This record gives sequence, structure tokens and C-alpha cells, in this order.
Amino acid sequence: MLSTYQYPKFDYIRPPEQSGAEKKRYPVVVVGAGPVGLAAAIELAQSGVPVVVLDDDDTVSVGSRGVCYAKRALEVLDRIGLGQPCVDKGVSWNVGRTFFREQEVYNFNLLPQPDHKRPGMINLQQYYLEEFEVKRAQELPNLDLRFKNKVLSVTPQGDGATLQVETPDGIYTLETDWLVVADGARSGIRRLMNLEIDGKIFMDRFLIADVVMKADFPHERWFWFDPPFHPGQSVLLHRQADNVYRIDFQLGWQADPEEEKKPEKVIPRIKAMLGDEREFELEWVSVYTFQCRRMNAFTHGHVLFVGDAAHQVSPFGARGANSGIQDTDNLCWKLKLVLEGKAPPELLDSYSEERVFAADENLLNSTRSTDFITPKSKTSLTFRNAVLSLARDHAFARALVNSGRLSVPSYLTESRLNTPDADVFSGDMVPGAPMDDAPMRVQGQDAWLLDQVGHRFMVLVCVSDASMVDTSLLASFTAVANGALTPEVILVSATAGTAPQGLRLLEDHTGRFAERYDTRPGTTYLIRPDQHVAARWRSFDAGQVSQAIARATCNLH
Repeated sequence: MLSTYQYPKFDYIRPPEQSGAEKKRYPVVVVGAGPVGLAAAIELAQSGVPVVVLDDDDTVSVGSRGVCYAKRALEVLDRIGLGQPCVDKGVSWNVGRTFFREQEVYNFNLLPQPDHKRPGMINLQQYYLEEFEVKRAQELPNLDLRFKNKVLSVTPQGDGATLQVETPDGIYTLETDWLVVADGARSGIRRLMNLEIDGKIFMDRFLIADVVMKADFPHERWFWFDPPFHPGQSVLLHRQADNVYRIDFQLGWQADPEEEKKPEKVIPRIKAMLGDEREFELEWVSVYTFQCRRMNAFTHGHVLFVGDAAHQVSPFGARGANSGIQDTDNLCWKLKLVLEGKAPPELLDSYSEERVFAADENLLNSTRSTDFITPKSKTSLTFRNAVLSLARDHAFARALVNSGRLSVPSYLTESRLNTPDADVFSGDMVPGAPMDDAPMRVQGQDAWLLDQVGHRFMVLVCVSDASMVDTSLLASFTAVANGALTPEVILVSATAGTAPQGLRLLEDHTGRFAERYDTRPGTTYLIRPDQHVAARWRSFDAGQVSQAIARATCNLH
């Protein structure tokens, strides 16, 4: 029991397969109702794909677990109707500070640019996110959320999978065209299918202590190396919702996890840090080790792995849940097109290719962070402490400080789905890049670019005056809009105006879009359903756009 949170208990409902209903095969079954599995199910269901979610529990995660949700994850959550409740409840922050012993040696800002809708990061206990997701899932008529349904066996087939599922009413059989596995780091389905997960377990232990206290600390991330209150080790402090503070104490590999979790061991550590006069209440305690591992491939026939079931990283850097949510963002639009017969199954191979690349980035950064935080030799420790000593006064040393490189989206620049540039551009919005946000106006109302795109292919065409778009160009817009994958064509202009019938107009009234996307009249961007850039040109050509969509959906023959 937590003093700040009341755990919900979700109803078990007897599955139709055990109630005499006619046996049916489902397009998609998702196993695991955690943050990643629910994100996948919601995105699929709201795009029109019927989906069943199986979970062996009947409540949300115990303890705060995942804490930090990065800007990119929030933008994905926005598209499934959950970004705002998370930001409203969570603690938004952009600044992190790093201390060596008693002195600050380094700080960073996750959002140095103005004019973005979302902060660099929010801190929110995982149980809140899961509760918001369950509520959203229950609003969708084609999403069947089944609690107390435990998968006992999985039999993959050439065109799907068959599951044996245990409930309080016994065992039943479930058939699906596609199985999405989101059952966590100790994935039972990965084990049932005898699939390996390779990598490294780091020889160190960390104590998580969530404490309730009233403090006027700024909304920032604080990380200490070798502080006087915990000498020779590292400590991390984060504020969460409800005045709950997350404190991570490095313990060393020799520490006994069960002993260290006892209140009589935890409370003195916290008092040494906060002082005897600070009142606090212990909320939740856990001990963990670092792991950096991934599966060789995330797709295995019609069984698709996402989140911690596919890859695991150390908590420093907030790369776990954030990368899992980006997995689902990459996967779901591809799975929908394959189910609809608008793309071949090989499009799902690109899910594994792109997200294995992203996982490797996360593993590399997480490993480097872990090596810096927990040096394994006297030489490494000497180097680290020298870097920290120099960082306060020298910029070159600050670049070497690593208290956990925080989660950022992957630039999928090597993806075979991209159409390479044929024209010269500057800036970061290269093919494969996650889109930057920008303020817009839509029919005189303030809006955000990322709220106007996503869920389907979209073509952004920059014009100097929307009302002056000529009829021949309109005809070519229509040619693209009537294609098999029906991209939407949107005009972008620096000035207000009226778009021709059937087209939307976004007004780039601050010039941020032009600045971030290096645009001028005629510049055209093709945007994937997951808000990654697929292609860009200096002038609009319906044939080029159609060919780029074919490439981005593996329909190029």
C-alpha cells in the first residue's frame, strides 16, 4: 500500500471463448497491459484494428517503477489521447545538474530552443500512466482488455499464432493473425519460444527509495558523484507527482539486496542526505542491477516483440519505457497497412531493422553511462574524477561527463524506407529524422505542428499564398490524395489565407517551421504516420511523392 496512491482493481470478465460464443480469430493480440503493450493496443484500436489485450494481473504496476517520460514519448502519447493527462499530473523539467562531492560541475537543458509544445521530460509514476492508458483503452469499442488472463503456451504458425490462456474459469484457446509481445523484461513468451536475449549485466546494485516529503527543490534532475552523505558512490534525486521524490543510491555489487531494502538500512541513508530536520515518509523501496541486452531480431514470423521484452537498458538515461513507446509508434502503422493488404509483410522487417538500430544506440549510451557512473578499475576511477574536477571550469571536460545520457529519439537516417535527398537542405530534418515541433495557426487559432500530422502519410507543401495555388498543381495534389495509401496534402504558408477546397492550411506565423525545416515556396515534405520524415524536395511533384510512399511501404517494385 502507498500513502499517496490507491491501487485500482480491474474487473475480470469471463472471455467469450469460455461463454459458449462462436470461436473467432483476432487480427491482433497483445500480451502485457503495461505502458508499452497498452500504447500499442490503443494506437491499433483507434486506427480501426480490433485488438485483444491479455494480462495476468488485475491492477497497475506496483511501485513507481518507470519515472521519466521524454518529449518524444509525450508526443507519441499525444497521438493516442494521453499526453495532456500525463503532463497535467507529472512534474515537467528541462534542467539537470551534476555535482562532484559538494560542488556543481555541470548542468544541461533538454529544451534549449523555445516554441515546443512539450517539455524535455516529465516525471510521473508508472502506475499513473498505466491507469490513464487503461481508461483510454476502455473507451475504445474494438479493444478487448482481459485481466487475469495468463498465457500458458504459444504455438507460432505461418500465418499467425495459437495461444493457450488460463483464467479463473479455466483454460481456453485463442487464435490471432499477429501476436504483439509486451510482457516485460522477464518475458514468459520469449522463454516459451526459446528465444535468446544477449548482452551484459553490470556488477553493481542500486537502491531505489521513493519518499514523500514537502520540499521547495526546483523541478530539476540532481546527480551526485562521491557526495559527502554517500561517499565513494553516486546518488540521483528526482521529484515526481504527489510530492514523491525518487532517490537512487549506488550500493556496490557486494551489497545484500534484501538487507538494503529494510527501513532500518534505508532511512539512515536518506537522513544523511536530507538532514535530520527534514520530515519524510518512506513510500516504496527496491534494489536493482543494470542490464544492457537485446534480442537479435524483434520480429519472429507473426510474433512481434516490443519494449523490455525485446531490449533492456539501465535506468539512468530514462531509455526503457521511452524506447518501448517508440517501438509501438514504429510498429503499429506498419502492422495496420499489412493487415489492410496495403503493404507486404516485409514492411514489418523494417520495424525490427529500425528499432534494433535504436536499441543499439540506447545500449551504447547506457553502457557508456554505466561505465562512467560505476568505474570498474582504479584507472577508470581516476580518469572519471579528473573529468569531474575539470568540468566546472573547462568546456571540453563537460562533454565527457556522463551521469546518464537522457533519452532522445533515433534518427533513422539509414532506413531503407527513406528517399534520399536529391536537393540541398540544411538543418536536422533529414529523411529518417523525428519531426521537430513548431507553433502554427489553423483558421486563426493557435496550434502545434505535431498535433496536425501523424496517423497516416501526409505531404506538407510550402506556398507563399494558399489562395493562389494554380489548378494544374491542384490536380497533381488530387492525384496523390487519391493514391492507394491516401496521403493527406497540407499547405504551409507564412501568411494567413484560404486554402482551396479539400486542402488544409497551416500558418507558420512565427517562422519556426521555415527555420527548422529549411523551407521556401515549393519545399515539400513527406511525413510518415509516426512523424518521421520520409522524403523532402524543393518542389512538389506528384510522381516523386507517390514513388516515395511506395518506398516507405515496401511497395516499390
